[in-house]
Amino acid sequence: MAEAEAKTESLATVVVAGTANLVIAAAKLVAGLISGSAAMLSEAAHSVADTTTEVLLYLALRRGARPADQHHPFGYGKESYVWAFLAALFTFVVGAGFAITHGVTTILVHEHTGNYRVSYIVLVISFAVESVSLGRAYQQVRREARRWRADTRRYLRLTADTTVKAVFLEDTAALIGLLIAGVGLGLSELTGEELYDGIASILIGGLLLVVAGILARSNISLLVGRAVSERVHRQIEHELTELPTVNRIDTLMTMLLGPEDILVAAKVDFHDDATGADIEAAADEAERRLTEQYPEIAYVFLDPTRSMPSTGDRRARRTQDEQGRPVDGGSPA
Repeated sequence: MAEAEAKTESLATVVVAGTANLVIAAAKLVAGLISGSAAMLSEAAHSVADTTTEVLLYLALRRGARPADQHHPFGYGKESYVWAFLAALFTFVVGAGFAITHGVTTILVHEHTGNYRVSYIVLVISFAVESVSLGRAYQQVRREARRWRADTRRYLRLTADTTVKAVFLEDTAALIGLLIAGVGLGLSELTGEELYDGIASILIGGLLLVVAGILARSNISLLVGRAVSERVHRQIEHELTELPTVNRIDTLMTMLLGPEDILVAAKVDFHDDATGADIEAAADEAERRLTEQYPEIAYVFLDPTRSMPSTGDRRARRTQDEQGRPVDGGSPA
């Protein structure tokens, strides 16, 4: 239930952000063409990039949520990271590339038309709309952070839900970009120098580069196969170790299969007197405990393994083998 609600909320957050960016992009483009401001046109490109990003994130959520089938037994969760990575690339190439290039051009050759009023009005309206979108994204981030018992900053850094992370970072960058554009326009109007408008455009491009870089790096890590956080890893290991028939956990591996799917695999040393029925019961209990603690855990695999000899035992056995004496009751090699 919590997983379904999280997916629905993420989808709603992306739709709200995409709609807001589309309206804002049109307004900024009109204001930029009327005023001739490089910063406004860069902001228009920023919003176009954000709108396209939301479309790609929408695809990420829809395609990544498809159920598992014969050819993809662990589902399609990782496909969401492919689309999210493409969204980051689009922001990098289109948004940042246009903003920086247009800013440099403005500094070198552009002449401003001098009509600033329309730009200021659009900036104020855009700031209000982007604030609403960011507020929704922030509320979802806080709820999810509480669910994972982490602070907001840590959740944003480690979350596998890159769609919400992307919306939050892009809306934050949008508000900062609007402030930069406003300062650039104000300084250009006060001084009559286009230098400040061009610098503002370049700074907006640099801001987009930072956001795109963060998102691209996060999605690449998840595509490769990232483990859960150290805190969650320790908690999973603790729950498995507490099982009645478990002696110790030799190896514990985890992987984020998607925004809401976690795989857990462990080599478990059971007590010597544990029967097959005991091991089956322990496996069922492990899955119950882990999914109760973290509903996102979709798969739990336990591999029974015998106790490994200590370092001293292994050294003694190796010495006996070299001297040609029987090892473990076997004949000399």
